[in-house]
Amino acid sequence: FHGVGGEWEGTRLESVDPRGVQWDGIGPQRAIGCVVYVATEIAEPGVIRHSYGNRCTLGEPSGEKTGRIRALSKALISAGVRAPVRAIRREIWVKLLGNVSFNPISALTLATLDKVATEPGTRAVARAMMEETRAIAEALGVPIRIDIERRIDGAADVGAHRTSMLQDLEKGRAMEIDALVTSVQELGRLVGVATPAIDIVLALVRQRAGVAGLYPG
Repeated sequence: FHGVGGEWEGTRLESVDPRGVQWDGIGPQRAIGCVVYVATEIAEPGVIRHSYGNRCTLGEPSGEKTGRIRALSKALISAGVRAPVRAIRREIWVKLLGNVSFNPISALTLATLDKVATEPGTRAVARAMMEETRAIAEALGVPIRIDIERRIDGAADVGAHRTSMLQDLEKGRAMEIDALVTSVQELGRLVGVATPAIDIVLALVRQRAGVAGLYPG
């Protein structure tokens, strides 16, 4: 909550930055927000397979259009990357709608993104998790005016992509459960928004990762 002002200014999330190591060691003033819409997969060491997307939305935590954010945007655009400067907090929440739901569901079911988004059962679970996430964002003063059904349809359009959490599970790498899911649960508790769907899926994916030795638990 750096640069946001108000009652939450300076609040830290243990699930994202345990013991404040990054906050104290690097400093939030050095951070520039970036939301990446690029679907990739590590085919082998040193080889990245790019299947979808070419947008990296940038933004200052304060929402200002500073010289450094303009310079970074210009550099990325010159390299062929779509790099608009936006209100980054809203952009993060829109991306998080998908991360909090599609990632753990795919890790639990071993299904690709298109299947998670189109199979009625998993689609319903994803929708419930997204609704809870949107309620948390709005409680924090970030309105998310996006149709949940269209958000899920957009994920289906990506096709048979394996989410990063599913890739980590398959490759035996540490899974980003806390950054993508526990963080939303923590924020929900901070603002008093119930997260029953997120709580259930989080408990399941933690155990799945723990059994595989990919989550400290």
